[in-house]
Amino acid sequence: MPREIAVFGVLIPSLVPLFLAAILLQLGLDRLLTESGIYRRLWHPSLVRLCLFSLVFCGLLLWYYQW
Repeated sequence: MPREIAVFGVLIPSLVPLFLAAILLQLGLDRLLTESGIYRRLWHPSLVRLCLFSLVFCGLLLWYYQW
C-alpha cells in the first residue's frame, strides 16, 4: 500500500486524494439533505455539515487503510 502517490514526479500524501474525494461526496450528500429539507429541522446545520464531512472522510480513510 503506497503512502505517497506520484503525480508528474511529485510525491503527494495519499490523504490528499481521499480528502478531495470526501469533499465531493460531502457536497453530494449536502445537496441531497438540502433538497429534502432536513436542514430546516436541525438546530445547527453547519455543525451537521462538519460532522457529515468528518464521517465521510474517516470512512474513506478506514476503507483505504484497511488493505
